[in-house]
Amino acid sequence: MPSEHETVGAYALGILDDAEATAFEAHLAGCEWCAQQLDELAGMEPMLAALADLPGSGSTPAIGESLSAKPSPRLVEKLVDEVAEKRAQKRRRGFYMIAAAAALIIAGPLAAVAVDGGSDNGGQVTATPAQATFRTLSDKKSATDASTHVSATVAMAGKDWGTQAVLELKNVKGPLKCSLVLVAKNGQRVTMSSWSVPDWGYGVPGAKTEQSKQPLYIGGAAAFQPNEIDHFEVVTFEGKKLVQVDA
Repeated sequence: MPSEHETVGAYALGILDDAEATAFEAHLAGCEWCAQQLDELAGMEPMLAALADLPGSGSTPAIGESLSAKPSPRLVEKLVDEVAEKRAQKRRRGFYMIAAAAALIIAGPLAAVAVDGGSDNGGQVTATPAQATFRTLSDKKSATDASTHVSATVAMAGKDWGTQAVLELKNVKGPLKCSLVLVAKNGQRVTMSSWSVPDWGYGVPGAKTEQSKQPLYIGGAAAFQPNEIDHFEVVTFEGKKLVQVDA
């Protein structure tokens, strides 16, 4: 069983099971090294997933050269090996799971909620890279659904490869599983990220705890340029639209 430090790549790709993810998150709360690694690895899921499924050594210069910010070859090789091994383990256990969590850009932050939901710290608010990036992006679009009363702001920035986005979500209560979906002008739909909403919710006005008062900040990315996007939707896994934000 690998140590928590060696689980960074698998956690960034969302291929850990619930118990493994929970154990790593507990470790992450007190490990600056792992937090820095997660920031560095954010957004590598599409590239590494492709590499891990290729035969041979996993060397794909064309993919690497297409990215504007590239990690070292040694780091890529290490992560490809780790992802391939994790996938093999899950096949032997009889299932294969790739989380629908955000595929963030390499230079961007890891998608993260705005508060620490653990009971150890009493719901103490913690800073997140996604929240910091949200503040730096100037192109923001907001909307509040008249029926659900859920509010969302999507901050975005165009990149050579597509669009980086960070969602701020308010006034939503759980338990829910949700996704941020990009709807392009040509009708295509792309899931940019997904997450769970706990019972106490996010950004709830008048909430009794700091946990519930704080919005959710979570990042994502897609291959469409900003001028190709029609709107964003926050939807539940059951298909209910909570809020729509026009691009």
